[in-house]
Amino acid sequence: MTIHKEGYKTIALATILFGIINLISFYFFSYSSPVFSWIIFILTAVLLVFLFSFFRHPKRVSTIRENAIVAPADGKVVVIEEVVADEYFTDRRTQVSIFMSPLNVHVNRNPVSGEVVYNQYHKGKYLVAWHPKSSTENERHTVVYRKESREILLKQIAGAVAKRIVNYLSVGQEAKQSEEMGFIKFGSRVDLLLPINSKIQVRIGDNVKGGVTVIATW
Repeated sequence: MTIHKEGYKTIALATILFGIINLISFYFFSYSSPVFSWIIFILTAVLLVFLFSFFRHPKRVSTIRENAIVAPADGKVVVIEEVVADEYFTDRRTQVSIFMSPLNVHVNRNPVSGEVVYNQYHKGKYLVAWHPKSSTENERHTVVYRKESREILLKQIAGAVAKRIVNYLSVGQEAKQSEEMGFIKFGSRVDLLLPINSKIQVRIGDNVKGGVTVIATW
């Protein structure tokens, strides 16, 4: 288990604040109100532990399969439905959405190997990640992968708490399945738009692991 690079600055700042707050607390309140000092210590310690947990980067054995589309993120499958694509594609697609709670690992991974043919950031709102309109109205970053004659679209979507989407890809890049492609900070959602004839391998409510769980085959 390691800490992801996206968490270095946040954790460093949080650790400094933890030390300053508790030094002040114990200096001014440890004698007159020791219980108050301990409450502050416990609350700030819990927050610090949460940050370490949020930015954890566990080692895992990735799934590498030519005919498989793997989960781009850890979380729970909340949507499986046919939709009319509203970006890049104009046809009907199968949408699979994964909700990432603040307790999930937030590293995002390439669902397939292939060429990145589209990469676009969109400003937007910060609706809760499970809101039906979050896919089209929230801040998001859209990527399209092309593998031979097939293409899939991935959206990194910010939620009510998530305020920063990180994307490491660029158009023309050759992406490798299950490798890191980005990170979303503090609760979010990832959508996949798959060819309509994809064979879905998960159900709504399933918990999936990024880079490991097979979402669909083609």
